[in-house]
Amino acid sequence: MQVAAVLLLLHSGQSGAADLARGRAIANRWCSECHVTAPGQLRGSDNVPTFSEMKKSGKLDAARLSTFLSAPQHSRMPDLSLTRAEIADLTAYIMSQGQRP
Repeated sequence: MQVAAVLLLLHSGQSGAADLARGRAIANRWCSECHVTAPGQLRGSDNVPTFSEMKKSGKLDAARLSTFLSAPQHSRMPDLSLTRAEIADLTAYIMSQGQRP
């Protein structure tokens, strides 16, 4: 019984961590049409901030960004119907912008 509890805790801890690579893939698929999502991207809309600008502005922390992505129908963004894990991954990716690897 104790072994099962330990394994469950280990597994849940691993699945709860945000994945930057998955966040980058989500950004490339859903966000890069309008936002510049990474250094070197040449195309994006002039009317929306880049991911780097969002990070540097200081107006969005991870919690506010996650809340915003959970209810995009209140903005000009389409409803992407992202899962909680995808929102966590995308949020972590956006919050990592401008940091050195």
